Amino acid sequence: MQRAKQKVLCGADVLARDGFDFKGKCGLITNPTGVLRDLSSTVDMLNGRWELKALFAPEHGVRGDVQAGENISFYKDKKTNLPVYSLFSDDISEAEEKLASLDTVIFDIQDVGARFYTYAYTMTDAMKLCARHGIRFVVLDRPNPLGGIKAEGTLLDRRFSSFVGRFPTPTRCALTIGEFASMMNETENIGCDLTVIPMVGWQRNMYYDDTDLVFIQPSPNIPTVDTAFAYIGTCIFEDTNLSEGRGTTKPFEMIGAPWLDSGTVIKKMGRQDGVVLRECSFTPAFSDYENCFCHGIQLHITDRECFSPFAVGIRLFDAIRKTHSEFKIDPSIVKLVGTDEILKDDFEAEAFIKSGKQKVTEWQKLSRKWHLY
Repeated sequence: MQRAKQKVLCGADVLARDGFDFKGKCGLITNPTGVLRDLSSTVDMLNGRWELKALFAPEHGVRGDVQAGENISFYKDKKTNLPVYSLFSDDISEAEEKLASLDTVIFDIQDVGARFYTYAYTMTDAMKLCARHGIRFVVLDRPNPLGGIKAEGTLLDRRFSSFVGRFPTPTRCALTIGEFASMMNETENIGCDLTVIPMVGWQRNMYYDDTDLVFIQPSPNIPTVDTAFAYIGTCIFEDTNLSEGRGTTKPFEMIGAPWLDSGTVIKKMGRQDGVVLRECSFTPAFSDYENCFCHGIQLHITDRECFSPFAVGIRLFDAIRKTHSEFKIDPSIVKLVGTDEILKDDFEAEAFIKSGKQKVTEWQKLSRKWHLY
């Protein structure tokens, strides 16, 4: 039986309802997920009530019309005529110069709760810039789509810090974006003048679709909450010669390749809690294996409470590695996984999964200090 939807006000809704003492010139880091309950834009709400002077774009752009990894150049937002500065390009000096002229920078973006999702580091990098220039930073909090209870995966080894993983946090962190900002501000000694405007009505045991909020895809390849779950486990295939389903209607919920023997892999995997693995076929319209017929495996999530996407992803990786000589792994996978253990010749999935659990448990105990809910 489906649980009743719970009314939730995001930080942007609380801001619109209660107001805030924004003094001076403001900038906003946002994308299409920056909306109020009625789906009106946070940009428009702020632009009408405060002195909004600039917009700042993360990966995929302010309007979400840029594919993963593509550089974004300066432009004017057509609707508001506000200047848009890129925080996802090879050179962000122009954005930093504009940011330094502001009094407050506001962040309103929906995160997905995965360490390798770049929006969190757009936020913390901006926090560092604000700390350097004495600028107030305000985060409008939003739900973690995967809930706030279960963390899993590995803790990132700082040797592999990058824009897909800055800090020693779990693959799935079980924090909201506001809680993450508060924790990193203190534990990473960022030291910015940080304010988090919390949600009203959200509880840690809620997945996004337990709320009455509309799920707007945070990026082009995360169309649903189930995609966000699968992403925790299957994103690692980005650094292999498997397709992770980009270019299909089920990105990250399917993996495959023309050479994959899906049935053999599924048989080797055996039963997995909370998910059914099914043989499938797909032809990506773009990205890896564009216009090529692929044999694949689709993840059908049946019980989120007991599904551990990270563990399933690692087991799939290990099963494919052991059954297919065609399987190739790019060394840059260490940035996504957070450790080079996965590249070792004697790598074993179960031992690897077990070794990370205690570290994640200890980290999660520490993170409770910054819980807002």
